[in-house]
Amino acid sequence: MSKNGKRYNQEFKHDIIRLITEENRSVSSVVQDFGVNEQTVRNWLKQTKERQDPIKTKIAELEAELKARDKKIADQELTIDILKKGYRHLRPKQPEIIYQMIKKASSSSCPVEKMCETLEVSRSGYYDWDRREPSKRQKENETILKVMKESHTKAQAMIGLDKLWSDVKEAGFQCGRNRVYRLQKQHGLYSVRKKPYRVCLTDSNHDLPKAPNLLNQKFKVEHPNKVWVTDITEFKTAKGSKLYLAAIKDLFHKEIVGWALAEHMRTELCLEALRNAVKRHRPLKGLIHHSDQGRQYCSTVYVEELKHWGMIRSMSRKGNPFDNACAESFFSTIKSERLHHKTYKDIEEARRDIFWYIECFYNRQRRHQALGNLTPAAFLKKHCETQKAA
Repeated sequence: MSKNGKRYNQEFKHDIIRLITEENRSVSSVVQDFGVNEQTVRNWLKQTKERQDPIKTKIAELEAELKARDKKIADQELTIDILKKGYRHLRPKQPEIIYQMIKKASSSSCPVEKMCETLEVSRSGYYDWDRREPSKRQKENETILKVMKESHTKAQAMIGLDKLWSDVKEAGFQCGRNRVYRLQKQHGLYSVRKKPYRVCLTDSNHDLPKAPNLLNQKFKVEHPNKVWVTDITEFKTAKGSKLYLAAIKDLFHKEIVGWALAEHMRTELCLEALRNAVKRHRPLKGLIHHSDQGRQYCSTVYVEELKHWGMIRSMSRKGNPFDNACAESFFSTIKSERLHHKTYKDIEEARRDIFWYIECFYNRQRRHQALGNLTPAAFLKKHCETQKAA
């Protein structure tokens, strides 16, 4: 019966079969009276007889199972044949790559002899390669890989190819970027990053006094403690409550010079970050303090604090996030590398983890592309040594 034909329930089928088997009605007469397809009725009769004879039923089931198995085997043989034909064209020219795969996969269930036969390589060639002493380059690769793994572990996987390459060169190995890339790819030493989502917290709809934009997106600075940029971001705890992080960044060496964390985003949060930065770095008067036009940075108490330390106010233009992109880039980094991978149960747990990320990792271990792949601490030290030598 076709897929679009009639459907009959079991009760209807039993009644039709009963008319034929018990009342001796002919199939043709039943078909004529009830309008059922003749072949359909004969199929019902056949199925009924098979059910009544368990031996025949079992034989039919085994035959169907055998037929399905034969079909599956034929399909697998065709698949293997296709793969073998394609493999001859795609197989690598260096058999060492195949040997490495055999060595990793060999076990009692996958004997070497069978794998060599299947992959069409010489078994003697495999054993000769396996017993061979590693070459000078292989030994170098092992040492380079050790440096890469140590860097990857130390950075808690927050390190990419170029920074791994810089660590390798700093360890004394003169090798190309592609060589480091191949080792990174073979051993899965990738950076763990999640794409951050941007949260706009700036409330610039107020009548508080604003300041002109003194930077105009000129973010290159020649000396430390000349330009600081600041901003605020938010993230959530495991309970769903919001936490706010304010950070101040020195544009010269990209160090986070001050930061503060709180369950609110009032002016006190920004003041705490500013006072922490001043207490640690003691900048001279004339430092440019750049921020957005948020209410916190325009408040009377914050403006007075800046005047007290002799800082010059500078603000982004309204609705132009690129004016403060250098500050927002830090939040993009900390979110993609840390905050979006963590679920903090409360503010204290978040504070401890952010303390490690900023003070230990970001400022002293994380290489910055804008600094020639040096850390902020190393870049500042190099600058100071250059100034002394001059």
